[in-house]
Amino acid sequence: MANLTLGAIDYGRNQIMVKCGKGAKDRIVFINIDAANALAAYLQIRPSTPEQRIFLVEKGVYKGKPISVRGIQKRIEYYSRKSGIQVSCHQLRHTMATQLLNAGADVVTLQYLLGHRRIKTTMRYARLSNQKARNDYHQTMKVVEENGTTSTWNMRC
Repeated sequence: MANLTLGAIDYGRNQIMVKCGKGAKDRIVFINIDAANALAAYLQIRPSTPEQRIFLVEKGVYKGKPISVRGIQKRIEYYSRKSGIQVSCHQLRHTMATQLLNAGADVVTLQYLLGHRRIKTTMRYARLSNQKARNDYHQTMKVVEENGTTSTWNMRC
């Protein structure tokens, strides 16, 4: 986010080109319509500047300069304290990965979106919830029952 530039956003495709992201790799990430609208609204009120990076420091000595990764972390910490909700940038990333997995996204898709080189790293982010396990179980059991294989399985047990 700290290095996101104006030219990286493709509103027509609802995607953003991440340059030199995790592992110094380029990749495309997708944004939903709400995020695209929020970004467009921010850009409407963002001060006019030749700076290509999107997110700028709002006040102080560095006002108008691109915000740093640490600056983003500090803003999240500030709003976490203000709201009374314990949250961090890492937790937001983890939550997104877990929600996508629980909604049916493939772990390889998550690996790509998170920019991980190894699937093992992605699995640390994506904890499987009981809801996902329950849904997968019932969906699979429907197939098993439709194929008439449950009675054979029950007889073996």
